[in-house]
Amino acid sequence: MFVSIIGTPQSGKTTFFKALTGSNGSGNGNGHPSVRIEVPDERIDALVKVFNPRKTTYSRLDVTDTVAIREGELKNETLDAKSLQQIRQSDAILLVLRHFDNGHAADPAGDFQRIQEEFILADMVQTEGRLERLRKQNALKPQPALQQEQSLLERCLTHLEAGSPLATLELSCEDDKKIRGFLFLSRKPMMIVVNCIEDKIAEAEAIASQLRERLPGHIPVVAACGQLEAELAVMATEEQSAFMAEYGIAESLRGRIIRLAYDTLGLISFLTVGEDECRAWPIRRGMSAQEAAGTIHTDLSRTFIRAETVSYEDFMRLDGFAGCKKAGVWRLEGKSYIVQDGDILSIRAGS
Repeated sequence: MFVSIIGTPQSGKTTFFKALTGSNGSGNGNGHPSVRIEVPDERIDALVKVFNPRKTTYSRLDVTDTVAIREGELKNETLDAKSLQQIRQSDAILLVLRHFDNGHAADPAGDFQRIQEEFILADMVQTEGRLERLRKQNALKPQPALQQEQSLLERCLTHLEAGSPLATLELSCEDDKKIRGFLFLSRKPMMIVVNCIEDKIAEAEAIASQLRERLPGHIPVVAACGQLEAELAVMATEEQSAFMAEYGIAESLRGRIIRLAYDTLGLISFLTVGEDECRAWPIRRGMSAQEAAGTIHTDLSRTFIRAETVSYEDFMRLDGFAGCKKAGVWRLEGKSYIVQDGDILSIRAGS
């Protein structure tokens, strides 16, 4: 999972990067601070106590801080190419919106709209460029595949010209796969965090709710004080509880954003266990057992035979595999089985 943090100048996005990662980060090759954080999973913690493995691996979330986006930079293609590519390649976007005055009145809904418009305009420029080439190619030598691509992109362009993000364009699974390679900005899953001042912490949920009502679609929104959350992220564990109680923080921003990212991206985790390693594997909800096997190793997908399967809940309730077999809840599943969150899998594969 790869999440890019974006925002307008002085929105506090870098402060939220520190709050999520507990560090300033190191360069990711594009010059942007980037940190890989582990996704806490109580199921893995419990399984480690059962198996005492040599290695424990949690799901991971890669978080990158990007440059501030100024009005007109995407439309006019003045944002540096590396930064733009960084955002395009992300799986999801975390947009930080300002809810405090900094010489300019706070306008989170307006800032969201301006960023959305930038994304739409950038996608229009990209679509028009590709369509221009396709029309020339199809005029000289029509090809069915290129004609289909042209038709699909013309649909996209019409939608964008109406001022609508591509996230709201209904496409078949096949067409969605066809445009995925374009890395359109306005089709990226988005989460929003509203940065409010310390005095507004008690109103955080109301602030998030008010903005949520003004946004199109179902974009998830949370509100928090970036400065407080950044301080919390670097505290010792024993200090965090007292700090959170003092400021009425029920859950750290890190925990909320990780959960939000999973929900936004439609992710679940299946588990593998043993004396060598206990591990959580993030996959898209709805993936088959054969596809899930491919996330462990591509060869396992190709040579897949069966998946030994039991739910984490049954495993813990019935005291392990022997109890699950005795109760009849341990089972063998085929290629088309849809993996569920918390399934413990052992893949049987051929040579």
